[in-house]
Amino acid sequence: MGNLVFFILCFPFVIIPSVVSFAAGADTLSSGQSIRDGETTLISSDQRFELGFFSPGNSKNRYYIGIWYKSIPDTVLWVANRDDPLTSSDGALTFADEGNLVLLNQWNGIIWSSNLSRTVSNPILKLLDSGNLVLRENSSENPSDGYLWQSFDYPSDTLLPGMKLGWNLLTGLETHLTSWKSSDDPSSGDYVYRIDIQGLPQAEVISTGSTPAVIYRSGPWNGAQFNIASLWPTVVSRPMMVYNEAEVYFWYDSLTNDYIFRITLEQSGLLQRLVAKSGSTTWDVMYSIPNDICDNYGKCGPNSICMISESPICECLKGFEPRSTDQWLVFNWSGGCKSKAEINCSTREGEGFLRVDKVKLPDLLEFSLHENMTLEECRVGCLKNCSCTAYANSKIKGGIGCITWFGDLVNIRDLQEIQYDLDIYIRVPASELGSIQDAAKKKRIIIIGTVSSVSLGLIVLALITWSLIRKRRITRQGLRSRNGDIDLPLLDLATISFATGNFSQINLIGAGGFGPVYKGNLPDGKEIAVKRLLSSSGQGIEEFMAEVVLIKRLQHRNLVGLLGCCIEGEERLLVYEYMPNKSLDHFIFGLSLFLLFGYMSPEYAFDGKFSVKSDVYSFGVLLLEIVSGRKNRGFCHPDHHHNLIGHAWLLWDENRPLELVDRSLFDSSIEYQIRRFIHVGLLCVQKFPEDRPTMSFVVSMLETEGAIPSQPKQPGFFMERSTLNSHSSTAGGEVYTCNAVTITIPVGR
Repeated sequence: MGNLVFFILCFPFVIIPSVVSFAAGADTLSSGQSIRDGETTLISSDQRFELGFFSPGNSKNRYYIGIWYKSIPDTVLWVANRDDPLTSSDGALTFADEGNLVLLNQWNGIIWSSNLSRTVSNPILKLLDSGNLVLRENSSENPSDGYLWQSFDYPSDTLLPGMKLGWNLLTGLETHLTSWKSSDDPSSGDYVYRIDIQGLPQAEVISTGSTPAVIYRSGPWNGAQFNIASLWPTVVSRPMMVYNEAEVYFWYDSLTNDYIFRITLEQSGLLQRLVAKSGSTTWDVMYSIPNDICDNYGKCGPNSICMISESPICECLKGFEPRSTDQWLVFNWSGGCKSKAEINCSTREGEGFLRVDKVKLPDLLEFSLHENMTLEECRVGCLKNCSCTAYANSKIKGGIGCITWFGDLVNIRDLQEIQYDLDIYIRVPASELGSIQDAAKKKRIIIIGTVSSVSLGLIVLALITWSLIRKRRITRQGLRSRNGDIDLPLLDLATISFATGNFSQINLIGAGGFGPVYKGNLPDGKEIAVKRLLSSSGQGIEEFMAEVVLIKRLQHRNLVGLLGCCIEGEERLLVYEYMPNKSLDHFIFGLSLFLLFGYMSPEYAFDGKFSVKSDVYSFGVLLLEIVSGRKNRGFCHPDHHHNLIGHAWLLWDENRPLELVDRSLFDSSIEYQIRRFIHVGLLCVQKFPEDRPTMSFVVSMLETEGAIPSQPKQPGFFMERSTLNSHSSTAGGEVYTCNAVTITIPVGR
């Protein structure tokens, strides 16, 4: 022992360098070396990926060898021994005598192996910058050739750029994703994401649990792309499809080093496309599958079409009717539809096809693929076969190749809202084809007649309006203004100036961001309040008059009345009834706050920008109000000065969302539903419009019970309010003494 210590102290350069270089994060493991838990890891040369031992989540006595992002170690990308965990931390990853990569337990028993088909005398293991772990012969002159084994051939639940998802038709090897059992258990779960190669390739998510089922299918590969937005090119990645006699696979190519991205199959069966900025630890969801309720496989049953923008979402194809009207009326569409009349195979006279455009093609259940037939030849062939129910071009860009279907048509959905050009031709019996064509002809006649009538009416209306406008125009010092169809007096500047003592400071009763407010007296003794808009407001005459008309139309018995306005020179004046008991700032230009405050989205409040996402925000506020039994406007709490949505966010962030719920709603049997409502509500009120879901997706999340793909971010108006004076309010049976607040918010125009 003493000789060994003396040797190390005197000749450290013999041992230390190799140990330090490997422990510091080498990307290569050579024969004779090993990786042990807590001692060493492999790190790719670009410092992005790391391989080593880990124990996920709250799991105990279960240890795995895996690959993760070095900067985001919680995001595990690949697991070697996912179904065979070590029961202690004494394992080692090393090479066996024959060159196999093996994972040994504490008794040197083999838990996992690369299972090479031949002996390798000098193996080397390397973690590439792509995240691929490769095994090759160290003597190979070209390191990129001849991998003996690679982790990309055996994915776990994540697809990385450069990784193949599909089939090697020569070897029979299939690469697919399999979900984790749970967040704490990486063993093979109940869901698989794969490429189905029956007929034309299509991506699918299937359940492999106790009741195997198809969860989602993309529809057939159309020669250019799958018909789903999640698999379309973006600024950070480009999807590719290889389809030939040797291989059929799908993969991603990375277009920038500024972002990292992955496709992950969650344990719930949800497939997510995620992206994060390099150096960040936060993932953003770019897309999810299923993305809406129409993505659920066969949602509307056979011979129907799912249209997410319609209500109800399911509709029988033309020439078909519900198999069960009673079930259809209660939105149970599983039985689907049947033909209104049977195809007459003996005569076939008058039969034909109806085109349904921009759809996801039906699933390839009973079909024939004709690679050398034109679309017209396909139509003729389908018409001759009594069992043929539909046909379509198999390539999005046209040309040779078509598909014919036999039997029921399953999993059709409308794709009008995305760029997709494949059409399908549905066979219809003669008795139905005539009535459908007649109805279409009548519809065209009605539309043409309506358009003509409307066009003529608009022309006449425009002439009448122009004539009325000319009559109502009033000239004020060379400028003209109009008040439209609102009976609102236009007062002259001299009258208003006299009433306010030439806008004397003595009569100044308030001021705000839009300008000062003066008290005045008209010649008839009527007291008025005059809002004198600042010239810096930048409003032209048309803009000012449009706002005046809007304010006049929004008059309410609880709001101060607008009596008139004045436009002369650069002056823009609004004349209101005088309210002697309160500051006019409490009333004037408070219409939007009165009507919208508490429901108004941040982008509208601050920038005047309004969109469908503004409606989503308002709906989210309303949803949280329903769940809590409290109003967002005027809400107060003894522990903070946030509004209702801020309070809801705080509870959610602290994992206490059920404390928001009104006691009259709380029931343990519907606890998960209430939590779901809160989740959806907070997604709707997120600060930035692009983070909020679409209204159709909101409906889908509320209707289904699947996992919600994203967590809410901070809501809009998440700020504590200043306190001025106190009052008390009662909410949910609790009495709080709260403080009144004043928030100055620019009103959107």
